[in-house]
Amino acid sequence: MTLQREDALVEIEIFADVWCPFAHFSLRAVRALRDSISPASPILVRAWPLELVNGKPLDPVVTAGHVGELRRDVAPELFTGFDPDAMPTTTLGALALVETANDADPWLGERISVRLRDALFEEGRRIDDAMLTPLARRSGFDVTVIGDRARVEARLEEGRTRGVQGSPHIFIGDSGMFCPLLDIERDRLGGVHMRERFERFEAFVQEHLAPSQSRPRRNKAGVRNWAARAVAPRPD
Repeated sequence: MTLQREDALVEIEIFADVWCPFAHFSLRAVRALRDSISPASPILVRAWPLELVNGKPLDPVVTAGHVGELRRDVAPELFTGFDPDAMPTTTLGALALVETANDADPWLGERISVRLRDALFEEGRRIDDAMLTPLARRSGFDVTVIGDRARVEARLEEGRTRGVQGSPHIFIGDSGMFCPLLDIERDRLGGVHMRERFERFEAFVQEHLAPSQSRPRRNKAGVRNWAARAVAPRPD
């Protein structure tokens, strides 16, 4: 998609699923950096339906474990209201709604993407038809868009063609990188440890700005400033 605003410096896409906690963390961080360097660039959050990729829904117990690891290692301010009992049984309807919104208005698609993740991970609310139906209507869509599985499957096939490896996979223009904001390692006892990589992601973005639009690299204090905003509470 070509961004139409004259001062939009980067084209940002994230292939991700709604119930992926790594994507929730990453979307916060990407928005913070976007606001800093290219505030006129909407973030297109594309469907990467893990239940179709893996052949089954995400396990609430496993997801709760990853949430705990993220809070312990990189984002203690996030996931404050997460309740594994509120995990949905499917996210295909949510992904279809976001895809529809992206086509109508990328900014609306971004807002809905954030709202759904905040509902699940910060408010402990279940993403189901009871939530999605009024959200679709308020956004100006017929409620049948929630059932448009073909739209989600088409995006999945596009992602596979483009080399998407998992959720989240972030593209700046034509260049993509899987989960660039986190290093995730497993120790000899099987424990999972995470480390944020804000500097790596900022370098990735700066590298793919058009030459005439490149800006001087900021010092580490600048990186820390936008990184801090990535995990700070933010109303939408």
